[in-house]
Amino acid sequence: VIFLLIGAAFIFESRKISSSSYGSNVGPDIFPIGLGILLILLSIRLLFETTKYVGEAEKNSKPDYKRFLLILGAAILYVLLLDTIGYVITTFLFLLFAFRVMKTGGWIKMILIAAAFSFGVFYVFVEVLQGSLPGFPL
Repeated sequence: VIFLLIGAAFIFESRKISSSSYGSNVGPDIFPIGLGILLILLSIRLLFETTKYVGEAEKNSKPDYKRFLLILGAAILYVLLLDTIGYVITTFLFLLFAFRVMKTGGWIKMILIAAAFSFGVFYVFVEVLQGSLPGFPL
C-alpha cells in the first residue's frame, strides 16, 4: 500500500515539472511518470499475490537482526568510503561482503558477480552515458 501511494505521488508531483521548451513530445516529466505507473502496477500485483499466502506464513519466524545490522553497517561504510577509494573498489567490496553475509554461492561465483557488476555499471555509466562516478584512488 505504501509503494502504491509513493507511485501515485510520483505521478502527481511529476505533472508539476515543466514540459520541454523545444516543443518535443518527450519532456522531463515522462520518466518519473513512467516510474510511478510501474510502481503502482507492481504494487497492485504484489497486493494480489500476498492475499494468497496469508495463511502460509510461518508463525515462529523471527527477523534476522544480525545479518541486517551487518549489511546496514557495510552500507554506511560504503557511503563513507565511496569518494576515498572509488566506486569500483567500494562496490566490489560491499557486494562481496553482502554476498558472504547472505551465504549465496561459492567464493569464485561471488567474486565474479561482484566484479562484473562493479566494472559493468562503472563502464556503462561513465563511458556510455557520459556520467561521473568516483574513479580509482590515486
